[in-house]
Amino acid sequence: MESFEQLRRITLAKQGLLSEVEPDDGLQATKLVIEHLGYVQIDTLSVVERAHNHVLWSRVPSYNPDYLNQLITEQSIFEYWYHAAAYLPMQDYRYALIQMNSIRNGENRYFQSTQTKMMKDVLVQVKSEGPLRLRDIDKKGGSEGSWWSYGPGKRAVENLFMRGELMVCKRNGMEKVYDLPERCLPSSLDLSTPSLSEYAEYLFNTTKRAHGVFNWKQLVHLRPGKPLRETMRQLLNDHIQTGDITVVKHGKGKELYVDTQTFEQPIACKNLVKILSPFDNLVIHRERLSELFGFDYKIECYVAQDKRKYGYFCLPILFGDQLVGRVDCKAHRSEQRFEVLSLHLEDLKFDREEFFSLLIKELEKFAGFNGCPILDKKVVDKSYRKQLALSA
Repeated sequence: MESFEQLRRITLAKQGLLSEVEPDDGLQATKLVIEHLGYVQIDTLSVVERAHNHVLWSRVPSYNPDYLNQLITEQSIFEYWYHAAAYLPMQDYRYALIQMNSIRNGENRYFQSTQTKMMKDVLVQVKSEGPLRLRDIDKKGGSEGSWWSYGPGKRAVENLFMRGELMVCKRNGMEKVYDLPERCLPSSLDLSTPSLSEYAEYLFNTTKRAHGVFNWKQLVHLRPGKPLRETMRQLLNDHIQTGDITVVKHGKGKELYVDTQTFEQPIACKNLVKILSPFDNLVIHRERLSELFGFDYKIECYVAQDKRKYGYFCLPILFGDQLVGRVDCKAHRSEQRFEVLSLHLEDLKFDREEFFSLLIKELEKFAGFNGCPILDKKVVDKSYRKQLALSA
């Protein structure tokens, strides 16, 4: 087996994307997935089911979006920032304290405390009246002075959230409901602030556990600061020296780091098709994705329409241990119709009939997950006929 094939299978197995097992308890399985991955990114785009739900459904076939509120109520997970807004395991809460404290200390230029009085007023309101939605904030000085209309109230709440003085206690759709941390955190939770070395070890262990194969940029993704990078470099070197991590060199001096324990273990890989979110943990680190899978991917909703190549919200397609294409879809929920807008495939070096059969089944399941029992697959049928003609 070629080494890169093994590396792909390691990371897919670590990501929980090689399994099609239906768990008995979807709520518990969802909790375990979030704890294993370390975070699940939250995104508001709703062309298809939102990213956090999509990522979890890809790994827990019986997943229900209501599980996230249930797990927050059970104090098993919480919302905060990883490299973006995310659901995180409650057991990792103390590692978020580093960023919370830096914001409280004015070290983060994006969250300066310019609404000090308003922040105090918000905290008093939440303490006396209970959980708060932004729409519930009292108007100050009539409609023209609405906290919501002009934004300072929203900024004050967001600042309190990033400082750790408010927490999201549930969501109604994408609307957040805020409460005080003491009402949301388990009483037994460790609230000691980790040292720099503890924080680096947390990031390292999370990446190793969730991916099995990673590169340097992934370890320090969007985490500036020379002290952390130096600590992480020393930690990585220590793991290489002890043999816990195997270095795989490729390209022009590039290195991938592999969990040695999994490196020599054969990993079976069935020919499953999975349609992934653009924010899936597997694909979010684009450079490593290209190194491992030879798949250059960019979400195009942030690209001008006339410059898009694959579509507004093109989703990566996983087949076996390869990323083989992109499908752009739209859920027309009022019509209960799920439309495939475009399908772009790489050079297919496998059984086309098997692939298309599995793709249609996966699209049917994904359409159902999006609340759309009608699958409009004319584009897929056209692509299938074209592929058959090419292979004739």
